[in-house]
Amino acid sequence: MHFAKNIRYCSSCGSDNITYRIPQGDNRERAVCGDCGQIHYRNPLVVVGCVAERNGKVVLCKRAIEPRYGYWTVPAGFMELGETVAGGAARETLEEALATVELGHLFALVDVVDAGQVHLFYTGKLIGDYGVGEETLETALFAEDEIPWDEIAFQSGKFALEKYFEDRGKNRGVHVHELRRSHS
Repeated sequence: MHFAKNIRYCSSCGSDNITYRIPQGDNRERAVCGDCGQIHYRNPLVVVGCVAERNGKVVLCKRAIEPRYGYWTVPAGFMELGETVAGGAARETLEEALATVELGHLFALVDVVDAGQVHLFYTGKLIGDYGVGEETLETALFAEDEIPWDEIAFQSGKFALEKYFEDRGKNRGVHVHELRRSHS
């Protein structure tokens, strides 16, 4: 997969003298500053989330933002610098569902190759109440047979939900899935 050449300015010196080439000792084309020599790496973004459960039902959020406005999702979002993967999953659950969780184990990893992302999902137990965060229209608890499967926002979230219910709370390791446009 080749991503667009969209780096136009050097983040070190501000120069617009950016060329795309394979630097010495590397094996991929990179944006390189012709003035200061800074090599700009574009690496995948990490998305972290949690399938939070109480009494056999899981928390889902209806999205109040694009992409996929109005569709249901597992509470998840981009990991921030300075936090752990688990800490990010707990934070995203709190932000989107106003829910505090006791995190369990990492159980799903989805490579979203075309988007340049890696999605990681934890199990979790819902502690206390839940609500509607700023990026959420509605939050609800769903049993497996109540989940609006055709209204799930992202394939990675659908995969996580399927594997969560398949495992039924047992730690059966990490389920790995790769998403590419040809698999959509």
